[in-house]
Amino acid sequence: MIIFNSLADIPADFGPSIATIGNFDGVHRGHQWVIAEVVAQAHAQNLRSIAITFDPHPARVIRPESSQPLITPLAQKLELLAATGIDAVLVLPFTSELSRMTARTFATEVLQRALHVTQLHEGENFRFGYQAEAGIENLEALGRELGFTVRVYAPRHLRGETISSSRIRQMIAEGDVTHVRTLLGRSFAICGTPASGRGYGTRYTVPTINLAPYAELLPANGVYITSLTVGAGASSETFDGVTNVGNRPTFGADSFTVETHLLNFHPIELNESTSLVLTFLRRLRDEMRWPNPEALKEQIGRDVAKAKRYFNICRVVDSKLHSAHPQA
Repeated sequence: MIIFNSLADIPADFGPSIATIGNFDGVHRGHQWVIAEVVAQAHAQNLRSIAITFDPHPARVIRPESSQPLITPLAQKLELLAATGIDAVLVLPFTSELSRMTARTFATEVLQRALHVTQLHEGENFRFGYQAEAGIENLEALGRELGFTVRVYAPRHLRGETISSSRIRQMIAEGDVTHVRTLLGRSFAICGTPASGRGYGTRYTVPTINLAPYAELLPANGVYITSLTVGAGASSETFDGVTNVGNRPTFGADSFTVETHLLNFHPIELNESTSLVLTFLRRLRDEMRWPNPEALKEQIGRDVAKAKRYFNICRVVDSKLHSAHPQA
């Protein structure tokens, strides 16, 4: 997948193309559905497929006082977009100047002149241009004038839930990481590095890892069954885990942390720049204040036992699925 970080990055001979525009926060199943159609149409017509997105999120420029944390920061979003098979992504820097661009100027400069768009795929609630001046009808009128058609998508639903970034954000904030998997099409995960000042050296021998401060969306405070991937590429390792998100009031002064206890731990190479991917699988319980460290230790033992049962069941199910559908 090619990434363009500005209009100036786009070669003059790019296109014709089939495009979609959005923030794509979460790259959820609704986004995946639209992008799959964009890719299929582009392949069928031997054209380029491209997604147009923005950084930072427009709300952080237009309404900084009320903007919300992201489900997927830019780097993670680009990885997920690459997995859709789309040919290219244009990441437009969302500046005050861009926020004041009219719908007509955007359609002319970006869609027609830079990308040579022949089809644009958008949700029926799509709005763009200065102060969100234009909707789908305006977009279709501009398309007729500038030479592209518009395919409009109604909101998609799964198991009684509307698939939307705002609904997914709400579910994660409530700690409902089990049901959010349905709307995302995967388990919710965050990417980061180990916390500084924790004594991480070249060889790490303690089975607890704290995540460095994370600025984007985290699940509600509580204890979760998780998996933690340490490192990147072929040398990465994934461990079963139990993660506490929140403060540690049992030990005195509150201090927020995302702390993961690794169940199948062995000493690993780790430093403060090591890549970590923490995946939330199931919520176990709320965060609680315990009368003493011994009571907390007993509860941690119960949490670990539940997590081990969860992973054992998952492995049995996976084994049965593989037995029923062996690889050719």
